[in-house]
Amino acid sequence: MYAADRGPAAIGPAASIDVPAAPAACRGARTERARLQWHLRDGGDPAALAEEFLAAHGLALHDLSRPATARHDGTGVCGAAFYLSAAAGAHLAGAPTTAPEPAPTLPDLTVVVYGHHPAPANPAGWPASAWWLDEWTESWTRRQHADAVTSVRAAIGRGDVYQTNLVGHAAARYTGDPLPALSRLGALPGARYGGVLTGDGWAIGCASPETLIEVTDGQLITRPIKGTRPATAAGRAELLASAKERAEHVMIVDLERNDLARIARTGTVTVDDLFTVRRWCDLWQAESTVRAAAADGLGLADLLRATCPGGSVTGAPKRAALTQINALEPVGRGASMGALGWVAPGRVDLGLTIRTAAADGQYLHTWAGGGITWDSDPAAEVAEAAAKTAPIRATLAGR
Repeated sequence: MYAADRGPAAIGPAASIDVPAAPAACRGARTERARLQWHLRDGGDPAALAEEFLAAHGLALHDLSRPATARHDGTGVCGAAFYLSAAAGAHLAGAPTTAPEPAPTLPDLTVVVYGHHPAPANPAGWPASAWWLDEWTESWTRRQHADAVTSVRAAIGRGDVYQTNLVGHAAARYTGDPLPALSRLGALPGARYGGVLTGDGWAIGCASPETLIEVTDGQLITRPIKGTRPATAAGRAELLASAKERAEHVMIVDLERNDLARIARTGTVTVDDLFTVRRWCDLWQAESTVRAAAADGLGLADLLRATCPGGSVTGAPKRAALTQINALEPVGRGASMGALGWVAPGRVDLGLTIRTAAADGQYLHTWAGGGITWDSDPAAEVAEAAAKTAPIRATLAGR
């Protein structure tokens, strides 16, 4: 079953690494108090397990509709790192998860409760040899990726789905300590959710620009990203003028409106900043903001069930898209396309784990993809995925 309440000495090299969305006052001043790790094979409901575990360690997130009654005073428990895999999100949505995971040692749920005390020096746990990263091996060929795009277009033609997000995976053998390489990802331009989370023999590095769900004093916000072009003047103009990209984006915004409506006060769902162009590394991306007031009594478990996995990395309708994803992608999504961030009473801030890499004992793993619509060109979709993963791979290699 799942592991819980394990002290820092048993965990490995996690203590002084900052997790995405941790408050500035807690960065570099945290000590691990307790940890929950869960795999799909353990059975049960990860959303309920997470909420119960947090409550048992002084972090009650049973009613996110109300402002926190007390603010952290610099002592005691300050909050928790939270990670949920794409497979766990699909499980919450009732969708199949039969694709083999390329990094099966990674948990599907991790919750790490921290106290607000000076963090100890990062303990040993990874090899001390020089950093070396081998060539990347893709889990599907460019031809297979393109064929999957064609399959999605056929499904759209049949009326099975409106849009499906396809994600590819690659792995590269490494030697040395992967934490410095993974930590560099957080410094990439536009990495709103930059940071690292680690455990025994695994680590996740994130450079995500996308908010999956943010809750502050009863206000819900999600910021879906859909639509990509090179970060040039011509690329910006092309993105703004693209009917295909705008249609793809609006479909996902509508899906996110529906997701929030399930957990919001009636009539409070609004859309701000529709199709705003923002920069991540050398790419322009289109982002919108969907906002709502949380329904009375909304707890963390129901929040996760409504929003995971994120619509921008699944498609619409969500469950039908997830079924197609499971059939077409050769391996699981691992640490990517899930949730990673920080939770505390009155506050949830989870990034969607796009632009994310993970390390197991032997390999680094990356994932990238894009949304497929009827107007998608297979070759262009393959090229877009490569453009998204290129800065991640270059950063991991130290270039």
